Amino acid sequence: MSTKRVVVTGASSGIGAATVRLFRSHGWDVVGVARRADRLRELADETGAGTFVADLTKQDDVDALRAHLEATGPIHALVNNAGGARGLDSVEKSATDDWVWMYEVNVIATKRVISALLPLLRAGASASGHADILNVTSIAGHTAYVGGGGYNASKFAEHALTEVLRLELNGEPIRVVEVAPGMVATEEFSLVRFGGDKAKRDAVYENVPEPLTAEDIAATIVDALERPRHVDLDLIVIKPVAQAAPYRFHKGDLQVRGD
Repeated sequence: MSTKRVVVTGASSGIGAATVRLFRSHGWDVVGVARRADRLRELADETGAGTFVADLTKQDDVDALRAHLEATGPIHALVNNAGGARGLDSVEKSATDDWVWMYEVNVIATKRVISALLPLLRAGASASGHADILNVTSIAGHTAYVGGGGYNASKFAEHALTEVLRLELNGEPIRVVEVAPGMVATEEFSLVRFGGDKAKRDAVYENVPEPLTAEDIAATIVDALERPRHVDLDLIVIKPVAQAAPYRFHKGDLQVRGD
């Protein structure tokens, strides 16, 4: 079988960059998509991946991405990883602009990319036998927590989008997979959430034993898409052992309790 090509959004750092690296190490052709050209150049130099600079909240950029992909060959998989969170304020006090931003990057951008690239994925499926769409959501899209209002709302919506898409594509050889991570210690997610406050970012992970890494999530993504084509891992929830829920995680060493 010829080499498959996957598009990974949010590829400039964290889970996206780790996913690009792992797909490349497994022999896939990869197109990493993100806003920051300098980060993408570094990733391309490191891995040999193709890249495309785009702000996925802008339709013109998404249209340009589609044109680029259509001109350079088939695609067989799409990993919608781009997204983010802003703030931990209450529903009452949180900034509406933060909610709008989270909805744009987590939901509307995912919809834009799927709408633009689904015809190309269908073409890839016709040639190879199947194609894949994998959306990286969050456990915040399944369980609400105090301070999570805007992020919960956007990730619940992205989860619903994924569920509906799977229903709509039923009967086509296109798998729809959702990966919903819990606590993942990446360089930027919490930093963005706290407006660049590194101390607040560090406090989230302080004394939590072995939070997940970007590489853990990348391994889950690649494994899901390399399963036999009749196997669809609809929903994968992945958390560190120390985390029982978005709002409940253990600090300090994990220890066996006595009777």
